[in-house]
Amino acid sequence: MNLLGIDYGHKRIGLAYADSTLGVAVPIQPAVEPTPEARFSQIAKEITERKIEKIVVGYPYNMDGTIGDKAREVDEFIAELVKRFQLPVDKTDERLSSFQAEQDFFAMSSKVKKSISARKKHRRSGDIDSRACAIFLQEYIDTNKQ
Repeated sequence: MNLLGIDYGHKRIGLAYADSTLGVAVPIQPAVEPTPEARFSQIAKEITERKIEKIVVGYPYNMDGTIGDKAREVDEFIAELVKRFQLPVDKTDERLSSFQAEQDFFAMSSKVKKSISARKKHRRSGDIDSRACAIFLQEYIDTNKQ
């Protein structure tokens, strides 16, 4: 089954792809277009080109497991995904995935300065969001192996 992972953000949407038979999630080009409609177009393109059968959305639980305002915003986004694409959508816990992705990215990259401005630049590009998405999509696959 082909899966599309989505790390929703108001300005950037991280994306990851996985073929669950292979069991490996990889980050793909994030949706960072300037309008929500353009970001949905990017998602539609990925769904079509990669023959996506299910979408897995990172769900931003609070650290104590409760649901906050951001989770309600993600719920609205999920409703729009279902309406537009008529694909099954699963939620998966995304707590600390962005933190882990950023730490991994800068630990592995000796060429990238570890300054605050470098971190902000890579954050704005959406690369960290897609890497975070791949982390929680991989956890989803590993947890749901049949």
